[in-house]
Amino acid sequence: MQELLPIAERIGARLKARGETVAVFEGSTGGLVSAALLSVAGASNYFVGGGVIYTRPARAELARVQESELAGMRASTEPYALLLARKARTTLGTTWGIGESGATGPIGNRYGDAAGHCCFAVAGPTERAVTLETGGNDRVANMRRFAKEVLQLLEKSLD
Repeated sequence: MQELLPIAERIGARLKARGETVAVFEGSTGGLVSAALLSVAGASNYFVGGGVIYTRPARAELARVQESELAGMRASTEPYALLLARKARTTLGTTWGIGESGATGPIGNRYGDAAGHCCFAVAGPTERAVTLETGGNDRVANMRRFAKEVLQLLEKSLD
C-alpha cells in the first residue's frame, strides 16, 4: 500500500484542484485502488464511490451491467474493463471512471488467462484501456502491481 500512496496523493491533488470526481469498479485488485484514493486527506472532495465487482451478482447489482451489454465480451479483457469504467462513471455521475478485471493467481482464471493477467481502463474526457501480464503467480504481488498500474493509468489520463 505504501507504494500506492504517493501516486494517489498526486491524483487526489489534481482532482481536487480541477473540481473533478472519480468512481471505481475493480475486481482482482480487491479494493486496493479505492483504498489508495481514499487514503488521501480530502478524498471526499473527489472520490464518489465504487465497488469490488468480483461476481456476476455484483456486476449486475452494483455496476448495473445488463447481460445484453456483454454480447461478444468476457471478463478480463480491455473491452470489459472499459465497460466497467464507463459504468462507474455514469452510474455514479463522476468525471472519471475506473474499471479493472484480471487473474491474480496462483492460477489463471476460467477464461484461460494466466495468473498475472489484468485488464484495466479509465473512462472520462479521454478513454484508455490496457492489458498487463506480470508473468508471476504471487496473488498479493499481482494485486499490488495491478493497483499501481491502474493508478498510474489514471494519473496519465489526467495529463
